[in-house]
Amino acid sequence: MGGWEHGNGIPPDPGGGALRGSGPLWLHPDDDLAPNRPGEILHGLVATLPAGRVRLAADRLLGRSARREALLTALRGEQLAGTALDALAGAGWRVLHSIPLPGAADISHLAIGPGGVLSFRTVLHRGARLAVEEELVRIGTRRAEPHVRRCRRDAHRAAHALSAACGFRVAVQPVLVCVAAASVTVAPGLRDVEVLQEHALAGLAGRGGVLRPDGVETLYGLARDRRTWLRG
Repeated sequence: MGGWEHGNGIPPDPGGGALRGSGPLWLHPDDDLAPNRPGEILHGLVATLPAGRVRLAADRLLGRSARREALLTALRGEQLAGTALDALAGAGWRVLHSIPLPGAADISHLAIGPGGVLSFRTVLHRGARLAVEEELVRIGTRRAEPHVRRCRRDAHRAAHALSAACGFRVAVQPVLVCVAAASVTVAPGLRDVEVLQEHALAGLAGRGGVLRPDGVETLYGLARDRRTWLRG
């Protein structure tokens, strides 16, 4: 599928000389996103909910049990997808998780490697039949959620932030990862967002021809800096 392109996309060989900056030589730990675990932000949200024996009673009283389950389900999806993406390291890919954006938003995962720059949104609907349309994902016959629209938006914001940091236009491919679904069908008209199930993520290791190793490291150095995403 065609990538989500911000302008003309990444040059085939972005070297250090073509960049406005090549990433800080020393990055303060508070600004370094590299240590983030898959679902880092969700971990924090789960941690704010009551724990121990009082948890269940408090959840029932305040109506938080559904929210807890939704957070834990989303976290599990992020962990499964994140683990699969981390395994791409041996093929020259660099991966970041849970990138915070202005407005309390985040990018679930960002992968930078020989195949270019990819942003991922993860959805987990265990055992469901998913129909991915041009804007929405239909879960069975009961409801639809705007996962495709959000996935596309995440890639656009990533392209904007990275382009501003690099000084040239960066293409970011949006990828929607459907975790633990019984089946996934994709509308023929959906061309700009790639749809993968979690077991297909390993296939990204075979992609190449977009970035050389020095370009990967330069973009990764900028992407891991929290301050880069203030422009997102």
